Amino acid sequence: MAYLWFKTFHLIGIVVWFAGLFYIVRLFVYHAEAEEKPEPAKTILKQQYEIMEKRLFNIITTPGMVVTAAMAIAILFTEPDVLKSPWLHFKLLLVAVLIGYHFYCGRIMKQLAAGTSTWKSEQFRILNEVPTVLLLAIVLLAVFKQSLPVNSAIASLIALTLVIVAIYKIYAKIRQQNESKMDLAAKS
Repeated sequence: MAYLWFKTFHLIGIVVWFAGLFYIVRLFVYHAEAEEKPEPAKTILKQQYEIMEKRLFNIITTPGMVVTAAMAIAILFTEPDVLKSPWLHFKLLLVAVLIGYHFYCGRIMKQLAAGTSTWKSEQFRILNEVPTVLLLAIVLLAVFKQSLPVNSAIASLIALTLVIVAIYKIYAKIRQQNESKMDLAAKS
């Protein structure tokens, strides 16, 4: 019975953690775009994004990560034999990458607050897709375990990455066209 409770809270932690990871980099996009605004909007927006980023990271995202990890450890105590499974080793490697990504986002948040970040909004949009790819890979491993169809999984990850890149390029082109139209309208 304890296993089911641990798994329940593990899944809740994952949802909270990923919600935070997805949203914080979106805030970084807006924070970077605030640099292009005229004063006083620039200062007001940057201050607001700093508050939102800190609260999201410290009150939602990091606790979500902690709950996820704590419940995963508890699950492993209830089923220690699963530690012998190669699929779990690879899953744990991906989770370690995800934890690194989490703390890297914390570092970027501090750089944005200090005004030392050199990242542009377009770069943050790409960075925002990293947890999507990791989530897919981790869920595939968790669901299929040792019966994971590796070729299909790799093909799915590559396809997802290509779709993300294509969508980003289309979005960037449309956005650039809209900005050009707005510039022309402003000059008229």
